[in-house]
Amino acid sequence: MFQDITVHELMEQRNTKKITLIDVRSPSEYKDSTIPGSVNIPVFNDEERAEIGTIYKQVSVDAAKERGLAIMSAKLPNFVKQFKEIEGDKAVYCWRGGMRSRTAATVLSLMDIHVNRITGGIKAYRKHVLDSLEHMQLDADAVVLQGLTGTGKTAVLKQLQLEGYPVVDLEGLAGHRGSIFGHIGLQSNNQKTFDSVLFERLKELQSAPYLLVEAESKRIGKIVVPDFLMEKKASGTTIVLELPMEERVRQLMEDYTPAAHKEHYMAAFQLIKGRIHTPIAAQIEKHLVEGQFAQAIQLLLEHYYDPKYTHTFGQYEGQALIVVSVNRVEEAVDAVKEILRNLTLKKTGS
Repeated sequence: MFQDITVHELMEQRNTKKITLIDVRSPSEYKDSTIPGSVNIPVFNDEERAEIGTIYKQVSVDAAKERGLAIMSAKLPNFVKQFKEIEGDKAVYCWRGGMRSRTAATVLSLMDIHVNRITGGIKAYRKHVLDSLEHMQLDADAVVLQGLTGTGKTAVLKQLQLEGYPVVDLEGLAGHRGSIFGHIGLQSNNQKTFDSVLFERLKELQSAPYLLVEAESKRIGKIVVPDFLMEKKASGTTIVLELPMEERVRQLMEDYTPAAHKEHYMAAFQLIKGRIHTPIAAQIEKHLVEGQFAQAIQLLLEHYYDPKYTHTFGQYEGQALIVVSVNRVEEAVDAVKEILRNLTLKKTGS
């Protein structure tokens, strides 16, 4: 027989062993939000779930159960096969830990495939995440990368994360670069997914000596960053990156790949066009239309983003800023590493 475990018990077990989490909800539910790292083996696909829901509402509960059983019976061999291919400990869940996960766990148990079932399902996990984020206290100090648009902050963070540094890449977790053009070419996450991946990342870094983050605003696209993290950033050590204009344009061309999404960038530009001096806006639009993206980007930096962020920098007045002025993003990575090393040595007294 399968065993029920709570979300808290699941978290405790995952600290000491690998558990494969299996979301048995429909593909659209899984896509909307899931427990990070889960795989999707649905009891019903989207069409089947809709059909059963209609029967439940318009006919009866028993009729819906009978139809669900008929659908499940037809796909049972393949369903079991998918679970057999997963080695090690397994835990299944659905929306509230109800019929779908109970049915899956029962069937698998009859086939001698042991799984745990997460009571309360993803709804309980979501509550656990929100409660944890609301009351989370981070002992680690924040090291914040600041700088004008295009100074390679995200590129530096990604490289440092690849090398094992304790990076919290908020843009990466949100699936959004934070600007009016920030969603283009990316798969943006909703708030539920952002909260979950942020929670899991912070758990991974709970013993880190510091957290390395970018100086994002509270909103990244439609995502809202928790207050405790904003407060942590406000009291952290700030590193300001400076790059020449030519390198900033090159970096933005690499990050945003405008030629691959020309129409999307044209549409996004219309949203800010009215905030730019009319003759300059006309030049930018002309460059975009003609595919001269480097020229358009430089004008956007000079006449929109730089003035905008120069105002934002005012909030750091009176704080000790560590300025890194280099010619290439690769040099910025090395410079930030040296700063982090010195900060760590200073903190430990070595």
